[in-house]
Amino acid sequence: MPRDVRILNTGSLLELSRRLRAAGGENIRQSMHRRIRRAAEPLRDDLQSTMRGLNIRSQGRNSRGGGPSPNGRPLRATIAEAVRISVRTGGSPGATVWLDKGRMPPDLKNVPDQLNEGRLRHPVFGNRRRWVNQYASPPWWDTTLRQHRPRMEREVARVLDDVRRRLE
Repeated sequence: MPRDVRILNTGSLLELSRRLRAAGGENIRQSMHRRIRRAAEPLRDDLQSTMRGLNIRSQGRNSRGGGPSPNGRPLRATIAEAVRISVRTGGSPGATVWLDKGRMPPDLKNVPDQLNEGRLRHPVFGNRRRWVNQYASPPWWDTTLRQHRPRMEREVARVLDDVRRRLE
């Protein structure tokens, strides 16, 4: 199930946030905000490109690909556009990469979770009496997150060290 990704070192970020406010370092705070966002952008971009290129195959009788979307919304692109970044430097500082289900149509809100689990079950062209399974591999959210997490943690730690040095 796709969950939001939070890169937090809460104690260090809270302490730095307080020191930034006390020092009145608005320029330093903007720089920290920008650099933390830049650390999260490759993950967001990779999640979006992974979703756009995700192989979703059918259990169908033939091997030909599916046709155009019956509702006019491309599934992969709709999900990819819902991946967001949120950066906070205030009371609860950190970066969050998350899937904004509010930006998705109501009938697609469960689809990212199902695709991450590997199986999407849906009615055929809206016919609630005929259902099919489609399979996706690998888990798009979890796999991509595992690849990026160490790099993001290193970058955020580097940003925190730089800001700490500038405040001293």
